[in-house]
Amino acid sequence: MDLFSRDDHYEFKSTFKSYLIIAIISFLLGAGLLYFFSQQLAFNSQPKKANENLLEGRSSNLAEDLEKEVASQQVAKVDDNQLSIVDVVKEVGPGIVKIKTVRERVVYDFFARRTEQEVEGEGSGVILNKEGYIITNNHVVEGANRIRVIFPKDDIDYLGEVVGRDPITDLAVVKIDVEDYNLPLLEFGDSTKLEVGELAIAIGNPYGFSNTVTTGVISALNRDLPIQEGVELTNMIQTDAAINPGNSGGALLDRAGRVIGINTAIIQQAQGLGFAIPINVAKEIAKQLIKDGRIIRPWIGIYGMDISPESAKEYGFVKDSGVYVVKVIEGSPAEDSGLQQGDIITEIAGQKVDGMDSLKDILKSYQINDKIKLLVHRGNKSLTLELKLEERPIE
Repeated sequence: MDLFSRDDHYEFKSTFKSYLIIAIISFLLGAGLLYFFSQQLAFNSQPKKANENLLEGRSSNLAEDLEKEVASQQVAKVDDNQLSIVDVVKEVGPGIVKIKTVRERVVYDFFARRTEQEVEGEGSGVILNKEGYIITNNHVVEGANRIRVIFPKDDIDYLGEVVGRDPITDLAVVKIDVEDYNLPLLEFGDSTKLEVGELAIAIGNPYGFSNTVTTGVISALNRDLPIQEGVELTNMIQTDAAINPGNSGGALLDRAGRVIGINTAIIQQAQGLGFAIPINVAKEIAKQLIKDGRIIRPWIGIYGMDISPESAKEYGFVKDSGVYVVKVIEGSPAEDSGLQQGDIITEIAGQKVDGMDSLKDILKSYQINDKIKLLVHRGNKSLTLELKLEERPIE
């Protein structure tokens, strides 16, 4: 019995001790494993986080450096352009003058009584030389009774006189008498060397705002621009530099500040469409105006239209090239020669006429009073007419 009792007690104590030992060992083992894995996780996460911080730092620094570099380049680029244009304006601006005109206009009141009113106009001009010659547009001074030339920088003005004008090229020369003023002279460029895309700077006096500067590029070259019936400005420089009323006669400049054109026209209700007369043309016209007071051109006296294969097919012309005579001007050499409306001119003095441009080019080689022969087609007939060239009248 005691033995049995002892045996039961021993068995219980032995089992309890075994459980306790196993529990302690399991606890220690679990704690050890937990500590080990926690250290591993901490060790692995710290380098990753450090790397992330390092990468973030490097990325942030690179982005900041790149942003600063780009910003510095942009600022430098803008500054360079501004400085170059500023220098050009400072150098050239004083040589661009304001021209104010007064015209007398006849008006009638409600009772048909005739009265005269004075109408003021404004434009711009470019100083040609120390003698006081200034080039501007014909439409700026045409019909003016009084002309004042104003130097905006010094706020002084002189009485101007028209030396000569040419409606065909819309150019005119004005003269001022200056003995007490040192005229600022400009450098003239070569308009035959211009390229599309070059910087263009326009200086003038739009709406009376003196020495207004606008910039753009040369948009196109050799543009033809009709300005009235029978008159067309040819080989014009097209620019998107703003040219507004009052800019007429001002200078179009290149990046170096050289005059490359005389601003002359805009297309109404259009943006970015301004035109200038090439300076090479303007200089030659100015020389002739100073010498003769006018441009002497041979003239036959017609309004014509170019004939092409397309227009010949559309209108039923007997020829697919040449000049179709739209109108014969009364009292002109063409009328005296017997030329009629509807005739087609295909040759002048044996030289082929493809259109109005070639007709004008052929006439340039002749003088006033020269006699030329025209090959003309009238219906199904071919005629040869003799024509005596006369000087083109100033319109």
